[in-house]
Amino acid sequence: MRIAIVAGEASGDLLAAHLIRALRARLPQARFVGIGGPRMEAEGFESWWPAETLAVMGVVDVLASLPELLRVRRGLLARLKAEPPDVFIGVDAPDFNLSVERRLRRRGVRTIHYVSPSIWAWRGHRVHKIGRAASRILCLFPFEPELYTRHGYQASFVGHPLADVFPLEPSREAARELLQIEPDACVVAMLPGSRAGEVGHLAACYVATMQQMLAKRPALQFLVPLITRQTREQFEMALFQAGAQDLPVRLLFGHAHEALTAADVALVASGTATLETALLKRPMVITYKLGKWTFRIARWLNYLPWAGLPNILAREFIVPELLQDQATPQALSSALLQWLDDADARRAVLARFEQIHLSLRQNNAERAADAVLAELKQA
Repeated sequence: MRIAIVAGEASGDLLAAHLIRALRARLPQARFVGIGGPRMEAEGFESWWPAETLAVMGVVDVLASLPELLRVRRGLLARLKAEPPDVFIGVDAPDFNLSVERRLRRRGVRTIHYVSPSIWAWRGHRVHKIGRAASRILCLFPFEPELYTRHGYQASFVGHPLADVFPLEPSREAARELLQIEPDACVVAMLPGSRAGEVGHLAACYVATMQQMLAKRPALQFLVPLITRQTREQFEMALFQAGAQDLPVRLLFGHAHEALTAADVALVASGTATLETALLKRPMVITYKLGKWTFRIARWLNYLPWAGLPNILAREFIVPELLQDQATPQALSSALLQWLDDADARRAVLARFEQIHLSLRQNNAERAADAVLAELKQA
């Protein structure tokens, strides 16, 4: 049996690696080929191109990489058409994978799209584009399948892999011991995003928020996990420009999960990190800033009242969202301090986070493998 998979970026590589392991336990002779990363290769995957080929973001980067992306897509399709796989699985990367899935499906190949694009937030018309390209869509969130099935497309809820990995009761003591933080310290995790554009919009606001909080709580400590050297330099520059180099803040290379687990409360840029914060059971304030016109367009396209994943999953505002012009240092610091001052509110939101965690903990890799096997039976 021959299973083709295309995954881009580290998150797709991890998802696909877990799926390959689950499938190999049931199909030990299966061959896995396509585009993937080191985790997939560690599971015996044969990668024709590295996953980083697809890891481009932003209009400028995409345009610059377009000739290479088109060349890779042509080469991939040529190989898959010459020797059709039993099933093709596109893991996320919808702009690349949906076009591949559509062409292969026309030739009779069963196609699966793993990770539904966020049609529930905006660009809802894409449901038909996705449904025509994929024989089945594997969804990470429980409300997503109905968006497809109401139009006659097959979709399966397989749970979220982070819910399987994260413990239901994370140990703050262990995280603090690892980061060498005193057990009784009051700690705030500040997550300004993983991309340079995000950090560029938020760094100065985050620094000013820390200054506001310290004016009222001088004993506070801050942790700022940053993924790249560029984002670290951006945040260091924001500290320098504010004359705040003496703030009690530690900049970490990575270690976002440890920082969140060690913290009492968190300020988090909207995105996957908000779900991670909920799964790690930390009260949070969600924020985000974009360019003026970009934000207006995003607001016009977005038909949900919520931006953060915990609120979307709860279908109500269980944590504050302060976006764009609302995201002032005064408002952010006030919202964070309110979490620290209200023990009843903290207990209530942690109970909601546990409900979300349990709803998403579905043994993701096994359920995804079940869905793939169902498609193989129909092939």
